[in-house]
Amino acid sequence: MRVVFMGTPDFSVPVLDALHAAGHDIACVYCQPPRPAGRGKKDRPTPVHQRALALGLPVRHPERLKSPEDQAAFADLNADVAIVVAYGLILPQPVLDAPKHGCLNIHASLLPRWRGAAPIHRAIMAGDPETGVCIMQMEAGLDTGPVLLREATPIGATETTGELHDRLSRMGAQLITQALDRIDDLVPEPQPEAGVTYAAKIDKAEAAVDWTRPAEEISRQVRGLAPFPGAWTTHGGDRIKLLGAEPAEGQGAPGTLLDDRFTVACGTGALRITRAQRAGKGAQDAATFLNGCPLPRGTQLGG
Repeated sequence: MRVVFMGTPDFSVPVLDALHAAGHDIACVYCQPPRPAGRGKKDRPTPVHQRALALGLPVRHPERLKSPEDQAAFADLNADVAIVVAYGLILPQPVLDAPKHGCLNIHASLLPRWRGAAPIHRAIMAGDPETGVCIMQMEAGLDTGPVLLREATPIGATETTGELHDRLSRMGAQLITQALDRIDDLVPEPQPEAGVTYAAKIDKAEAAVDWTRPAEEISRQVRGLAPFPGAWTTHGGDRIKLLGAEPAEGQGAPGTLLDDRFTVACGTGALRITRAQRAGKGAQDAATFLNGCPLPRGTQLGG
């Protein structure tokens, strides 16, 4: 099948690899333009851009797709289908209509729950017991199109957004190859009106930990914001990023260390931090972190 692939971040790369491995004719890869990154602020190609070049595939990275010239160039590819996963641009109607089978989006939630920008983060932060991947026929609305295929998966009790991100990326790669194999037989299922939620983009203001909240809520915050932007607390005026957590026994004044193993009292219950990071340092497991930054029993975290 002649395919146009449209994606940008790491999440999209396994999908591109799966389409290439399945033998599809990838006519072109679209991604976001290179942006300044690193200490030197030099333009850096996106993960999809880098992978496409490694695979010998042609790459385009227009700033927008609104000009007649860009839309004509897309239509001239004569694609059977466009596969879109975390691309980062809204597709205008002429682009949606150009491929024979339209544009299929790989969305990391069980639509209509968590339409929008941050479905993986929001599913964990909300305490959802499961999430999944949907293959959606794109239309003009935000993640409103009918669903062609879906697959659910439980969210692990200690799973972070980073870990779930990688699992859902692999699931999406498998599901889209199935969808293309069955493209003529799949029946689009309109999304129900009930159950619609929106996964708003993560605001860094959500990352500060309030230890007076229940342990379960803080656990979801820590896991949902790991690895980025990372929930954080303070100690002695220094910020500590919290990147992993699990339930623990104990109680005490909120924010107080209950032992020498990074168990912190919350408003209700307690939480053991399993992974953390100091400013300017790499992320570490709790034992290694505490070797370099001792936090003995009775230490107070937060403001």
